[in-house]
Amino acid sequence: MARSGKSSAKDVLVMVGTRKGAWWLRSDGSRRKWSLTGPSFLGHIIYHIVLDPRDGKTLLMAARTGHLGPTMYRSTNLGKSWKEVERPPAFPKAPEGQKGRVVDHVFWLTPGHASEKNVWYAGTSPQGLFRSEDGGRNWEGVSGFNDNPNRSLWMYNDQDQTPDGGKMHSICVDQRDANHMYLSMSGGGTFESTDKGASWRPFNKGVAADFSPVPDPEFGQDPHHMALHPLRPDRLYQQNHCGIYRIDRPEERWTRIGMKMPKKIGDIGFPLVLHPRDPDMLWVFPMDGTSVWPRVSPGGKPAAYRSANGGKSWERQDKGLPTEQAWFTVKRQAMCSDNGEPLGLYFGTTSGEVWASRNEGGSWQCVARHLPHIYSVTSAEIER
Repeated sequence: MARSGKSSAKDVLVMVGTRKGAWWLRSDGSRRKWSLTGPSFLGHIIYHIVLDPRDGKTLLMAARTGHLGPTMYRSTNLGKSWKEVERPPAFPKAPEGQKGRVVDHVFWLTPGHASEKNVWYAGTSPQGLFRSEDGGRNWEGVSGFNDNPNRSLWMYNDQDQTPDGGKMHSICVDQRDANHMYLSMSGGGTFESTDKGASWRPFNKGVAADFSPVPDPEFGQDPHHMALHPLRPDRLYQQNHCGIYRIDRPEERWTRIGMKMPKKIGDIGFPLVLHPRDPDMLWVFPMDGTSVWPRVSPGGKPAAYRSANGGKSWERQDKGLPTEQAWFTVKRQAMCSDNGEPLGLYFGTTSGEVWASRNEGGSWQCVARHLPHIYSVTSAEIER
């Protein structure tokens, strides 16, 4: 049930990254009416836009500038103005005559631990982990991952097996301990570090890899989105290429909770959203993962699914969404929540629409149409 509450004294900003630039949706705390502005960086591929929760005003944007390649932009005034970062993530140049790794794009951004106010992490394609200690202006590779002797083995001997290249994503920092981190890779699996990235171990027991000839492999899985709950950081959820999973530490084996989804829908998708105040509540947005993986809403009838009990059961939430002939899907960074009461939810589609719910998925309204293919949707509370 949606929780009742009054309008927030702050506005809600929804940041939309697309195949052709960035757009901005803004509403007051009631979230009844929205204004759309943009584009910013028209023609750029925008993979991720994230607000620094530690200062409430710094934005980082991961972009690819067409034929000019990958970069990152930084704003200290909530997007009113931007500067390109001084040194974006990049692998070391290979010795002459040798083939090296080259960053195709920065895919994922995560602010560091609350006690490390200028630290950020970034994940790239091909899979690489980078760290900034000056608020995102300059980036260095995390050697413990990028130079790990097992790195190539984890990633199918450096053979990208995803349609548009391997991705490093879902970088999670345990807010009890800046040294404790998780990350996921498509493909490669999920990994854990207890020494701030100096070393890593596979963290995939129980996660299926139906495409692998090895049952229950140590690594090589294809997580789509993994998240750690802020109030219960020993609980993690994962939307995988092969199902939906949960783990409660110190357990070492993931449990597939997606088997409780309706069989005709399945438990395959990309995004995963956790309720920030309720560790048992989460949302997914399934797609058709059968046969040739059409990557569309099952049957052309899109819906979010919510669990209020940690995955023991699931509820379809489709009020207000198209009831037929809606063949879109939602990418892994393209669904999020705000912190409102009741919780607001947002998702962007591959057909360029943004949908919003101000009652925890109980009903949906389309708040933007005709945008380019949407890659990411993130939200923030900002001063009026």
